[in-house]
Amino acid sequence: MSIKLVAIDIDGTLLNEKNELTQRTIDAIQAATAKGVKVVLTTGRPLTGVTPYLKALGLAGDDQYVITFNGALAQTVSGKVLTKETISYTDYRDIEALSNELDVKFHVEDEELIYTAHQLIPKYSIAESFLVLMQIKYMPVADMIEKDYSKAMMIDEKEVIDRVQNAVPAEFHDRFYIVRSTPFFLEFMNKNASKGNALAALSEKLGIKQEEVMSLGDQGNDMTMIKWAGLGVAMGNAIDDIKAAANEITAPNSEDGVAQAIEKYVL
Repeated sequence: MSIKLVAIDIDGTLLNEKNELTQRTIDAIQAATAKGVKVVLTTGRPLTGVTPYLKALGLAGDDQYVITFNGALAQTVSGKVLTKETISYTDYRDIEALSNELDVKFHVEDEELIYTAHQLIPKYSIAESFLVLMQIKYMPVADMIEKDYSKAMMIDEKEVIDRVQNAVPAEFHDRFYIVRSTPFFLEFMNKNASKGNALAALSEKLGIKQEEVMSLGDQGNDMTMIKWAGLGVAMGNAIDDIKAAANEITAPNSEDGVAQAIEKYVL
């Protein structure tokens, strides 16, 4: 059966090792969209951090789609929300308290801002801000607005996140979808939020069958969509768990692995 939707992670997948979008990848994706295939960028980033790549790929309007915040939002590329799964203010307070207990830096995000209670802004919050083109706002915990948030992130050095990942209590795993998206980020989201769930919901809305979907990814936050898609493709640079779960393995992002997979399985 032919592929009608291609879901592509951004960091470590769509972008090469220099965080660049190569011409071969652009050409392959545009050739796929010219055939009527839906190409859906599926990322932990908010829409602001995806927009430059959507423009470069020529994906625009309310008939093209993107999955953001690791599946907390599925929306059109123009911003119309299709599905939304958030965490509450109470959730935020509980995760923030846990971050203090575990001695790890922390911030939370909504669709507009990154909020940190650290007066000295952590370097990984600054890195996230540059990566996703979103401003940081210093906000003491007591002053945080009682509203819903897209995701919370424990952010720190790799060895700190290694320690913290193994120390998160079982009750938090029961309450939240917790995933490590990079060596430096441990993300907490609504239990129903995942790239796989959002991809399934979007495919159903578009009338596209599971076996007609190909997904490509490299990190733990891609696992649910790699497993859900009819054809799950791991990047050559993917972590071992993703490679083990995938149906196929393409070249690494340094060798245009996304373009090679599209050329082979779609074009």
